[in-house]
Amino acid sequence: MLGLFGTLNLATRSLSTQRQGTEVAGHNLANVNNPGYSRQRLTITASLPVPDTLGPQGTGAEGVAINQLRNRLLDRQILAETSVYGSLDSQQRALQYAQANLGQLIDRQSSGAEGAAATGGVGGQNGLSEQLASLFNAFQSLSTNPTSTAERQVLLLKAQNVATQFNQVSHRLNDTHTLLNEGIESDVSSVNRLLGDIAKLNDQVIAIEVGGGIANDLRDVRQQRLEELGKLVDFTTIEQSGGSVDIAIDGVPMTQGSRVLEQLESYDAGNGQIMVRVQSSGAQLQLTGGSIQGTIEARDGALGALRSSIDTLASSLIAEVNSVHSAGYGLTGTTGIQFFTGSDAGSIEVNAVLLADPGKIQASAINGATGDNQVILQLAQLGDKPIAALGNQSFSSSYGQTVASLGQSLSSINSQIDNQASVQDMLSRQRDSFSGVSLDEEMTDLIKFQKAFEASARLVGIVDEMLDVVVSMKR
Repeated sequence: MLGLFGTLNLATRSLSTQRQGTEVAGHNLANVNNPGYSRQRLTITASLPVPDTLGPQGTGAEGVAINQLRNRLLDRQILAETSVYGSLDSQQRALQYAQANLGQLIDRQSSGAEGAAATGGVGGQNGLSEQLASLFNAFQSLSTNPTSTAERQVLLLKAQNVATQFNQVSHRLNDTHTLLNEGIESDVSSVNRLLGDIAKLNDQVIAIEVGGGIANDLRDVRQQRLEELGKLVDFTTIEQSGGSVDIAIDGVPMTQGSRVLEQLESYDAGNGQIMVRVQSSGAQLQLTGGSIQGTIEARDGALGALRSSIDTLASSLIAEVNSVHSAGYGLTGTTGIQFFTGSDAGSIEVNAVLLADPGKIQASAINGATGDNQVILQLAQLGDKPIAALGNQSFSSSYGQTVASLGQSLSSINSQIDNQASVQDMLSRQRDSFSGVSLDEEMTDLIKFQKAFEASARLVGIVDEMLDVVVSMKR
């Protein structure tokens, strides 16, 4: 049998257990607004019984461990989905930048790329579509009065507007390209920092758990760092028996326990294309998720196609207009003068010779026939002419298809990111329901442990009174 002193030990053990339970519940409440925290529970078991004539007699209860409520399957799923979301989010931002650079939006009343291409279905007051239309209208106006100096000056103004718009769009797209490259470099630095942080946390977890402890709070912090890393790059993890988590990117081991084995580095693969490789070996990584992969995909995909299309449109305009214009004659008999200079969207300019003397605009097909409008009329008709370099589309149709293609890419990414956000929200809610701190539940536990503590203290008082009675009997 326990006896009075055994019962006193039972009560003391219970006091200690209920105090531990109160501390754990208080720790949970303190972290109720910590998004990376997983609630903890004190595991209480019956202490070892003692033999008695009536059978084994209980000696109370004791806390044996503070366990963390985590679902590893959910954690792995969230890590994987975080990488997917990181990729889509970076693509969305890149395409939004590109759309803003054009200064135009797709006409939502036109049906997809074909509708936009057929109707010039792009919006905006001062975009490239409007500037091109104004240029060919100015050619048409000059054809009705080819000797008019005023009409020639208006034409040059409209042509300058087109060239300036091409220059601005090209400059902005180049800036976006540079910005995305800088984003990749910044993300690579963040990846390397997080790899170091995770390795340090592994070291701290091992130091605590090798002695039999459980590093619950450190595991929470490490999980946060893993999810931050997942936003940047996709990776795989292997949890070791000692408590550490090893990381591999594209099959390349990056961390092992407390050691960082490899780091990433960014490099110029040519033509300003910043890519990612392993620092020590120089092996290029094939990434399938995370913001780095999404940025590369947007830069080399939709944004690259947009830059190429705009340059092709500008070079085609230069070639077609110059081909017609150079064969004509100006008011003073000049011929062979190029209307545009440059070779692409970034370099297109109106010929300075024409700006200095509008009379040198070669509108006539016959030398000396200043009233002839055959050349300028051909230039006006270029607006509707199918151009071989543009896939047998007109300038406006080609540009409309370019903008529509960008819009479709952005629309697709928007839909995907909405779906991905729903998946992540669902997984986060599932994890919160399992690992998140509930104020009601913790307050209930606090009251429960408080009452148990009070009852245990009362038991200590009762045993103390009984011991006083026993001592008094011996006196």
